[in-house]
Amino acid sequence: MDRPQTLHVEKPWGSFDQYALNTPCTVKIITCEPGESLSLQKHAHRDEIWVALDDGVVVDLDDKTIYPLKGQEIWLQRGSVHRLRCEVSTGQPVRVLEISLGDFDENDIERLEDSYGRV
Repeated sequence: MDRPQTLHVEKPWGSFDQYALNTPCTVKIITCEPGESLSLQKHAHRDEIWVALDDGVVVDLDDKTIYPLKGQEIWLQRGSVHRLRCEVSTGQPVRVLEISLGDFDENDIERLEDSYGRV
């Protein structure tokens, strides 16, 4: 799947950003505590858009590390190796809005590394 275009719409009262329209999707907010990380993982059946909701989000994506600014979007194409992290130095949790596009199933997570013994 190609990355869907985020639609930004200006309104008299402000604006909104639309990530999906009449498309099957699953939407979550993921919270990661300081010094913690999700498993290094990939998915075979879904793509994801992550939107940083806080400063201090760290995303490992394939062979690079991304430090997105609050509001920045990251495209995670199915098959990409990725992980969310929160560095200890933030002193507070970080959150990411996750929009999953495709067949959502928690069993679609292939863990490559995990700090909690789930590999």
